Amino acid sequence: MRALGLPSAIRACLFDLDGVLTDTAALHARAWKQVFDELLEARCGPGFVPFDAVREYRLHVDGRRRRDGARAFLATRRIELSLAELDALVEEKDSLVLEALRREGVGCYEESVAYVRAVQAAGLRCAVVSASRHCAEVLRAARIDGLFELCVDGVMAARKGLAGKPAPDTFLAAARELSVEPAAAAVFEDALSGVAAGRAGGFGLVVGVDRIGDAAALLAHGADVVVCELGELLGPPSPRTANDRHRPAAARHSWE
Repeated sequence: MRALGLPSAIRACLFDLDGVLTDTAALHARAWKQVFDELLEARCGPGFVPFDAVREYRLHVDGRRRRDGARAFLATRRIELSLAELDALVEEKDSLVLEALRREGVGCYEESVAYVRAVQAAGLRCAVVSASRHCAEVLRAARIDGLFELCVDGVMAARKGLAGKPAPDTFLAAARELSVEPAAAAVFEDALSGVAAGRAGGFGLVVGVDRIGDAAALLAHGADVVVCELGELLGPPSPRTANDRHRPAAARHSWE
C-alpha cells in the first residue's frame, strides 16, 4: 500500500467531490456570494460588508449541507431567517449553480482521477461522499461516475436522516455500505468541515487536499497528511520552488 501513500490496513477510500475530484468548489463559492450579498444589501443597506468567497466560504459553508452552511454564515452577521426564507435562499443558490454547470461544464482534477484509478487497480473500494444534492449529475457531467461503486450525497443523507459535515455520519454510512470499518477507510477532503468529519469518525487516514494554501488549518481540523494534489501520494513530490508557497506536503503522523 506504500505506493498509494496509505497505511497497509486501508481497504476503502472515501472521496469528497467539490475541490477534491472536480473543480466546482469555486463555482459554489461564487453562487453563495451572489445570494448572500443580495441578502446582506437588502438587510444592511449599501454599506454592507460583502461575503468573503474565500475566507468565509471556507470557514462556514464549504462541505456543509446547504441549510447548515447558510445558517452558519448568517449567524456570524446576526441574521436569522425563517425556514421559508432559508429554503428560498438555498434554492436560489442551487439554481445559480445548475445554470453555471450547464454554461461552463465540469472539470476534473486529472491527478485525482489518476489516483482513484490507481486505488481501484490495487483492489480498494471507492466511494464519493458529498453534501451536494447534485453529486450524481456532476459525476456524470465530468464523466467519472463509472469510477465509483457508491455515492453518498445530500439526497441520500436527507432520506436517511444523516447529519451533515462536520458530523461524520455520511462518511460512516459510506463505510457501512462498503462493509469496512472506519479504521480501514481513508477520507479525502479539501473542506475544513469534511476533514473534521473524518477525524470525528475515527477513520484510518484523513487526507487534506490543499487547493488554497491552507495546510495549517487542515491539519488543525484533523488531517493526518496534507497534499496539494493526490498524485503526490503516488510517489516523491515534484520539485518545489520559492513561488510554491503552499506546495510542500505536511503530516500529523507517519506510518510504516
